Amino acid sequence: MKLGVCYYPEHWPQSFWREDARRMAEIGLSRVRIGEFSWSRLEPEPGRYEFDWLDEAIEALGSEGLEVVLGTPTATPPKWLIDLYPDIMAVDRAGRPRKFGSRRHYCFSSETYRQESVRIVSALAKRYGQNASVVAWQTDNEYGCHDTVESYSNNALRAFREWLMQKYQSPEALNRAWGCVFWSQEYRSFEEVDLPHLSVTEANPAHRLDFQRFCSDQVVAFNRLQTQILRAHSPGRDIYHNFMGHFTAFDHFDLAQDLDAATWDSYPLGFLEQGPWPSAVKMRFLRQGHPDQAAFHHDLYRAVGRGRWQVMEQQPGPVNWAPYNPAPLRGMVRLWTWEAFAHGAEVVSYFRWRQAPFGQEQNHAGLLRPDSIADVGAAEAAQVAQEMAALAPLMGCSKAEAAIVFSYEAVWSLDIQKQGASFDALELLMAWHSALRGLGLNVDLVDARQDLSAYRIILAPSLPIIGQNLAKRLLESGAILVFGPRSGSKTEDYQIPEGLAPGALKGLLPILIPRVESLRPGHSESVEGGGAIERWLEHVTGEAETLAATTAGAPVWVRSGRAHYVGGWPDAALLNRVLERACAEAGIETRRLPEGLRLRRSGTLWFAFNYSAEPCDLGTIAPETAQAMFVLGGRVTPPAGVSVWRAR
Repeated sequence: MKLGVCYYPEHWPQSFWREDARRMAEIGLSRVRIGEFSWSRLEPEPGRYEFDWLDEAIEALGSEGLEVVLGTPTATPPKWLIDLYPDIMAVDRAGRPRKFGSRRHYCFSSETYRQESVRIVSALAKRYGQNASVVAWQTDNEYGCHDTVESYSNNALRAFREWLMQKYQSPEALNRAWGCVFWSQEYRSFEEVDLPHLSVTEANPAHRLDFQRFCSDQVVAFNRLQTQILRAHSPGRDIYHNFMGHFTAFDHFDLAQDLDAATWDSYPLGFLEQGPWPSAVKMRFLRQGHPDQAAFHHDLYRAVGRGRWQVMEQQPGPVNWAPYNPAPLRGMVRLWTWEAFAHGAEVVSYFRWRQAPFGQEQNHAGLLRPDSIADVGAAEAAQVAQEMAALAPLMGCSKAEAAIVFSYEAVWSLDIQKQGASFDALELLMAWHSALRGLGLNVDLVDARQDLSAYRIILAPSLPIIGQNLAKRLLESGAILVFGPRSGSKTEDYQIPEGLAPGALKGLLPILIPRVESLRPGHSESVEGGGAIERWLEHVTGEAETLAATTAGAPVWVRSGRAHYVGGWPDAALLNRVLERACAEAGIETRRLPEGLRLRRSGTLWFAFNYSAEPCDLGTIAPETAQAMFVLGGRVTPPAGVSVWRAR
């Protein structure tokens, strides 16, 4: 458990650096990420490197015992490089080349840019790969941010055609897989295939899904070029990438195979404003963030990192990029930090050290104000640093009994053909995760390809593409299984499976889905016993036992053996009914938490986090706290408060 900060020495006079390093150490920070946007300072002209300033910055940080995470600067190729090689630039969906003047202005398929990236990363790795103060590396920065995974350039077109050739081997196989006989889309050669944009109306969904897979593979390949260089010249040091929240445009599980740990950038208030929640929820948690948003991503990136993960950028105050940017409630920076550690984070690093008085992020708060006076976040970081000594020895990994299967490919396939404007795949996943958290459970998000045998209950909120292998592993897991709408509804080639949905799940669920409906906002189908179906409704037939039906008598929740199926988008009340019953069948104890309160088991400790604006008496929901020994806080947890007690 360490605290860190993101620092940009190139933004400040050299006379600041040693004093900044001293103050960082004084607060209790021990990790510092630098360098990820500094290419124009590292190489101001083609082939002329200037490393002296970075040497001095690293030495200044190291002299205070601070560990450096050095970023590769490929997120921001300098102007001279763009002018030399215009083909580096990405092209948007409308066919317009991206322009210089911001960041992430490159195409993953540009061979020129790959070569230039190899060159600058090699130069950095050779110079700092054995530096004692450099303990880890970060590749690039936030792959895909600002909608930059997909590029519609000529480079991407050539690479996509080659990717298709490798996958299908013949145009005839591609035509069958994509169903190209529809609308006379058949191809005689791979050279006839274009990118799926600028078509008169909707492009072929199988074409779009394969293009998304291709784009994901391009990001993975670009990252792998860098990790191979770093491992060759800087052996024994961790390599990270900082992923984002609410972002699914490439497969993070695939990319993380080349990393030592996953990191992500946590901005709870910005993500609340940009998230799918109704206005009333955004008002209620205006200065706290949604109680489950950060936790969802903690659980996701713990899975992506195969158990090792960090927060590389933690919001310390108001940000600048959301529609509205309130300041955190006093205590929330501390709460967010402790919640990350309770979920197993190795490091929580704040963004940034000092607020910049210039550039696009000058309204983005840091630990210090632009005048170098400590801001609110600095005091809360220092408080966590003081508290860590008492808690760290008692914390550890607590295996979750509940898992949610997370598939990036599932999100892509559902987004390509929503069939209903309000069907948001990521929102559905987060709602099911939130419901489990509201029952007081630790939750793991798991890759569909990983071992599933350790869990007592496994949820698949919506998993359209389910092969026979996954169906077999789910059956053999021995867990209680709960599938949500559209599971098993597509083949690998994005076609309706033979015999209809749920496809490969028929061995688990003797049901058939002959028809589906998407419902307008404001309309719902009431369910007997409580709750309702919203947004999406399936006509479920077959031999499974009906556990709940609409008031019109249509089954919406059925069960066969250990497998449950929910044939629609359940509202919160119905989802709680389903999950409470499934947990009871799995022998898992649940308790309904008040809105805004969340619990987390970590080693020998229980954590309570109060996201609400009112104090919460833990005795009403955790009676054992009446006799508990509290390590932090007490039985009454204030707003933005953290209470920690020893588990029995």
